[in-house]
Amino acid sequence: MITFSKRMDYGLIALSHLASQEDGEATNAKTISTQYEIPPELLAKTLQLLAKSGIVESRNGPKGGYVLSRSPDSISVFEVIQAIEGHVAMANCQVGEDSSCEQFSKCPLLQPMERIQQKVVDLLRGMTLLDMSETPVGVIR
Repeated sequence: MITFSKRMDYGLIALSHLASQEDGEATNAKTISTQYEIPPELLAKTLQLLAKSGIVESRNGPKGGYVLSRSPDSISVFEVIQAIEGHVAMANCQVGEDSSCEQFSKCPLLQPMERIQQKVVDLLRGMTLLDMSETPVGVIR
């Protein structure tokens, strides 16, 4: 089963929230963590990763907080995953030349897994924050 970490879930929730803000209004991490019942420390660290990667901007001051660095239709889910999780991989051996796998050099699944991996990456690159926020609950595109 392919799953996102809690950090990834929280990052996507926060980005969805920021994408819904009118006029690029900044929102602080505490507001987001309270509204969605997300642990504030984990959300703050996640938003810092997103800021470091240039997906969000941090603004100081009384009306400070976080804003998207660009429009939601130009931020891919793949980009968000890379910022939060690092390399996207379907199997441990796809993270790099995994010498800890005894079957790596003779594995018959390596090539098929790489094709699946590429299709998943292509899908994630093609899906944006805007796509995620426009999809009604329970509807899969």
